Amino acid sequence: MNLKTTLGQLRTLAILEGISFLLLGITMWMKYSMDMGMPNKIVGMIHGVLFIAYVIWVLIVGKERKWGIKIYVILGIASLLPFATFIVDYKYLKPLDN
Repeated sequence: MNLKTTLGQLRTLAILEGISFLLLGITMWMKYSMDMGMPNKIVGMIHGVLFIAYVIWVLIVGKERKWGIKIYVILGIASLLPFATFIVDYKYLKPLDN
């Protein structure tokens, strides 16, 4: 991944957003089963920032590459499902990042 390109930055954000989503699941479990709310607040904030950055970068890269609505919808839905950003990176973004 080339962090100097917007596509490389989007790929990095997709991976980081996916990791933060999974960590959020772990901290939710900690919050409700162990009464430990602070990790959830921290990870929740990080996840929120990464989610917003991911969505913005999808719009930026999509505009640069003149993507159709289908890819916007796929990448948007991926941000809402655990593990989906990893799949989107592998299936859609990695082939474009040559």
